[in-house]
Amino acid sequence: MTPPAAASTLPSGAVRAALPNGLGLLGRTATDLSRAIHGREVSCVEVLDATLAQIDRLNPVVNAIVAMPDREGLRAQAAERDAQLARGESLGPLHGFPQAPKDIMPAAGLVTTRGSPIFAGQVSSSDAVVYERMRAGGALFIGRTNSPEFGLGGHTFNPVYGTTRNAFDPARSAGGSSGGAGVAVALHMLPVADGSDMMGSLRTPAAFNNVYGLRTSFGLVPHGPTEEVFFQQFSVAGPMARNIPDLAMLLSVQAGFDARLPLTRRHDDVAALGRPLERDVNGTRIGWLGDLGGHLPCEPGVLQTCEQALAHFRTVGCTVDAAVPAFDLEQLWNAWIDLRSFSVAGANAALYRDPAKRPLLKAEAVWEIERGMRLSALQVYDAARVRSAWYQVLRGLFERFDFLVMPAAQVFPFAAELDWPHAVGGRDMDTYHRWMQAVVPATMAGLPALAAPAGFGPGGLPAGLQIIGPAQCDAAVLQIGHAYDQASGHARVRSPLLA
Repeated sequence: MTPPAAASTLPSGAVRAALPNGLGLLGRTATDLSRAIHGREVSCVEVLDATLAQIDRLNPVVNAIVAMPDREGLRAQAAERDAQLARGESLGPLHGFPQAPKDIMPAAGLVTTRGSPIFAGQVSSSDAVVYERMRAGGALFIGRTNSPEFGLGGHTFNPVYGTTRNAFDPARSAGGSSGGAGVAVALHMLPVADGSDMMGSLRTPAAFNNVYGLRTSFGLVPHGPTEEVFFQQFSVAGPMARNIPDLAMLLSVQAGFDARLPLTRRHDDVAALGRPLERDVNGTRIGWLGDLGGHLPCEPGVLQTCEQALAHFRTVGCTVDAAVPAFDLEQLWNAWIDLRSFSVAGANAALYRDPAKRPLLKAEAVWEIERGMRLSALQVYDAARVRSAWYQVLRGLFERFDFLVMPAAQVFPFAAELDWPHAVGGRDMDTYHRWMQAVVPATMAGLPALAAPAGFGPGGLPAGLQIIGPAQCDAAVLQIGHAYDQASGHARVRSPLLA
């Protein structure tokens, strides 16, 4: 399967010349930008205009933001945000922030295609809960960020909008499924962005584009509403940003209980997000999972780049020791694909059964749905038992370690024209998503996992690592991530497209 082509030329000399002194107000952190807006140092209209200008410069190169609405309407919304501030009214930390919700969940008044021609041009009448909260927190929705069809696969391309290209090399993949979000944040087309993560959909694009992405603990951020609110525990919504304070700011808007989703959480674990990010991490115990004792094939250079990044944990006083979970990891993988196919088939079987719509489904979606439809109830239950046993093994590891760290992606960004890596480290991949197996351990255990920039490999492409915390310890993961970020500086390396 060949993804649709997109422009891959670099910005013209004229565009490069338009940014001689850096990014101006778009070069601020999101937290600084929020303070400047609230202090009325800059207007919401100015922020919008600067954002649209940046999109005009770079989006034709990378195709990260799609389905943009009328600009005069956006300017009117920004002017109303300014008028609210003039009256002493603030909607929250995102007041006046341009945002582009991921094109996978509904956003009222915007087209929601889920990357599928089945839904091309479909305008949503309501918001997903996380978008309700972002909108209520003051965000202006200026478009959508691109995603693969139904969010399936770690490479962002679809027949509706085409391919999203990497922020550091447009000839390469942006990752996925939150590929548009990762690229938009890396290229300062958005100050922060939302994403979702079932199988690394926040973590892979964060690794590929040198930004941060947090797979939140299930229930911390409402994901839905959907037609099924009890069984689905894999897909989560979460934030992407260029640093941890910005990530935490967006998360503070997204998180919290919603009665429509009964497994969302209240009280202490949400309140903990308000704790200071700075803390003494001296003596913190890091368990390095690496390639899980040789089980995960990795592209040459990935492990070495991540291992070099471990030095930044030691710089801030952490101890780092190797750890290999005592578990049948192939059994874990098989349980994962059963549970994933069960979920995907349940959500999309009606499309498969419709003879007019089935031909419009991509091959990977058909494979997932057909596989899920063949599963018996006992097979699903057995997979859930394996998942439960895996969680107990990791719980035991957290008696020895405070956090576990491993690569966020087993490959560097690959050619954008590829559908997916068919071989990694000399091993053939037997499914379209086996090359992303590194993200499965955290997902299957329901643990928070922060994708953090690990530096750049021998070919100059970004790599990422995951910082995995104990159950419902999202705030602690942000704190250790902030200490790592301050020590490493990797996320402050800009894309050549911003030169």
